[in-house]
Amino acid sequence: METLESELTCPICLELFEDPLLLPCAHSLCFNCAHRILVSHCSTSKPLESISAFQCPTCRYVITLNHRGLEGLKRNVTLQNIIDRFQKASLSGPNSPTESRRLQPPPAVVAKMDPRISCQFCEQDPPREAVKTCVTCEVSYCDRCLRATHPNKKPFTSHRLVEPVPDTHIRGLTCLEHENEKQTLENNLTNLVKRNSELENQMAKLIQICQQVEVNTAMHESKLVEECDELVDIIRQRKQVIAVKIKESKVMKLRKLAQQIANCRQCLERSSALITQAEQSLKENDHARFLQTARNVAERVAMATASSQVLIPDVNLNEAFDNFALDFSREKKILEGLDYLTAPTPPSIRDELCTASHDTITVHWTSEDEFSVTSYELQYTIYTGQTNFISLYNSADSWMIVPNIKQNHYTVHGLQSGTRYIFFVKAINQAGSRNSEPARLKTNSQPFKLDPKTAHKKLRLSNDCLTMEKDESSLKKSHTPERFSGTGSYGAAGNVFIDSGCHYWEVLLGASTWYAIGVAYKSAPKNEWSGKNSSTWVFSRCNNNFMVRHDGKEMLVEASLQLRRLGVLLDYDNNSLSFHDAMNSQHIHTFEISFLLPVVPTFMIWNKSVMILSGLPVPDFVDGLASDLQEQQQQQMGLCRQESPYLTGMKTCH
Repeated sequence: METLESELTCPICLELFEDPLLLPCAHSLCFNCAHRILVSHCSTSKPLESISAFQCPTCRYVITLNHRGLEGLKRNVTLQNIIDRFQKASLSGPNSPTESRRLQPPPAVVAKMDPRISCQFCEQDPPREAVKTCVTCEVSYCDRCLRATHPNKKPFTSHRLVEPVPDTHIRGLTCLEHENEKQTLENNLTNLVKRNSELENQMAKLIQICQQVEVNTAMHESKLVEECDELVDIIRQRKQVIAVKIKESKVMKLRKLAQQIANCRQCLERSSALITQAEQSLKENDHARFLQTARNVAERVAMATASSQVLIPDVNLNEAFDNFALDFSREKKILEGLDYLTAPTPPSIRDELCTASHDTITVHWTSEDEFSVTSYELQYTIYTGQTNFISLYNSADSWMIVPNIKQNHYTVHGLQSGTRYIFFVKAINQAGSRNSEPARLKTNSQPFKLDPKTAHKKLRLSNDCLTMEKDESSLKKSHTPERFSGTGSYGAAGNVFIDSGCHYWEVLLGASTWYAIGVAYKSAPKNEWSGKNSSTWVFSRCNNNFMVRHDGKEMLVEASLQLRRLGVLLDYDNNSLSFHDAMNSQHIHTFEISFLLPVVPTFMIWNKSVMILSGLPVPDFVDGLASDLQEQQQQQMGLCRQESPYLTGMKTCH
C-alpha cells in the first residue's frame, strides 16, 4: 500500500492527487498545485493571465497553455478514480475503525461471552487465560503459547489476531470465500498504477524523442540550405571568373584582328596607288619617258608583290574559342550524386588472421568501405563469462580504447596471459561510426620452467629446466625454504605463480609409473607428498592405480595404462583444475576449487623422468569441455556452494 500511495502522490504538495490534470508529457499534477506554479511566476509587469507556459515539475517539459489557461488542460479522470478506490480501501483496511468494528463480535454476543477464555494450546491444567484468538488458526492462545506458535515472520504475519472469543463465534469473524479479495485488489491496483507510471514515462520519452526529431530535422534542413547555397555561390563566382576570361580573350583577339585589318587597309591603299601609277606608265607612248619611270615602278611592284605574304591572317585567331573547351560533365555527375555522407559499413574482424602470444594479441579486420573510412578505433576488455553482452558493453569503465588507427590491424601489448578478451572495431568517418560484431580472442598460457631452487636434492634438472629425473645419488644442494625436502618428497615447482586466467600445459610422462602432478599454494609444505594437505591438488599414478588427491583424501579415477601425455588445464578465473589424456583427447578428472591465493605448478616423481611443455594454447577438446563446465557453473549461480564432488568416495591417504 505504501508503494501504491507513493505512485498516487503529487510531486508538489506530496499529498494524494486532488483534481489531477493530465499534462501533455503524460505526467499529472494537482489543479491547485499547477495554479500555484503559475502564481509564482506572476509579477507587477506580468499578470497571471499573461502566463502562457510552465515546466512540468517531474520532467521539465514545457507545457504551453491556450487562451483558457489551466482549464484548457485535460483532467486525469482515470487517476482520480484510482485515488477514490484507494481511499475507500484505506478506510476499510485492517487498522481502520470500520475494520476493527467488523472484526469485533456483535454486542449481543459479547454480553453472552464467558469473561474468561482459556488457552487451547496449553498443556498444563488448568490452562492459562487466552490473550488473543487467531481467526486464521481458529485457536485461542495465551501470551506464552502465542509467542511460541506465531513468530514475527512469514507466514504468521498474515494471520488475523483479535481479542479472545469463544469457539462458537470464531466462524462469524471469518469469510473464507472473500478473505483474499482485498489483498488481490490492492496488488492488482498497485500493478495497474505501476504500469500507468511506466506508460507515462514511456510516453514522456517518446514526446522528448519527437521534439528531438523536430530539432534535428530543422538543423539538417538548415544545414542543407546552407551547403547548397554555398555550392551555388561557388558556381556563381566561377561563372563570373570564366566570363571575364572569355571577355578578355575576345578583346585580345579583336585587338589583334583590328591591327591586321588596319595593316591590310594601308597595304591595299599603297597597292592601289602603285597599280594606278603602273597603268599610267604603260599608257606612255614616249619611249624615253617610259624608260625613265618604268624601272622605278617595276621595282616597287615587285617589292609590293613580295611583301603581300605578311598579310595572311593568323589561323589561331578565330571565333570558335577552341582553347576555352567548357566540359562540366564530371561536375554534373558529382552534383547529381549529391547526398548525405553515410557512416561506413561495420568492419569485420578476421578471427582466422588474428594471432596471440602469452601477453599480446594482434587483431586483423576488413572493411567494405575502406576508402570512406577516416580512421578505426579498437576497443577491448576482459571477458568475464557474462552471457549478457549488452550489460558488459554498457560498463564503459572496463573498456580499453585505442583511437586513430589507420591500418587494418593492430597489436595490443601488456595483456594477461591465458585470458579471454572481447574485441570490437569501430570504423569512423565524418558522418559517424559503425561497430563490428564482437570477437572473443585469448592470449596463450603463461610459459614457465622448473625452478632449480625448489628441486629436491635427489632430482636432476636438465639445462633448459624442462626435464626432471629421479637420481638416487645425493647431490650437494643448499637447503632453502623453497626446496622440496623430506623422505619421498621428490618434487619441484614451476617458476611462476598464477593468479588469473586460463592456462594449459602438458607433461610427457615417458616410462614413469609413479608420479604426482598438480598445483599448490606457496605455503604448501615441502616435506610431504603433494595432496596430503589442504594447499595442494594433484593427479597421481602409483604403478597401475590412478587417483586424485587433496587434503589427505584420495579417489581412484579411470585412466589408460598407456597414458604418456598428461594435459593440465588451470582455469583460475572459473575455479577449476582439470586433467586430460592429451593423446586420446579424453577427460580424466576436474577439481572445483575456490582459489584464495596464487598457485604454482608442482611435479613429483618416484622413478624415471618427466618433461614439461608449457605456454600451450588450449586444445579444442579441452576448451569445449571447459566451456560446458563454465556454463553449468553459471546455471548454478545463486545456489549454496556444496562440498566439492571429488571428495565423495575419497579415503584418507597414508
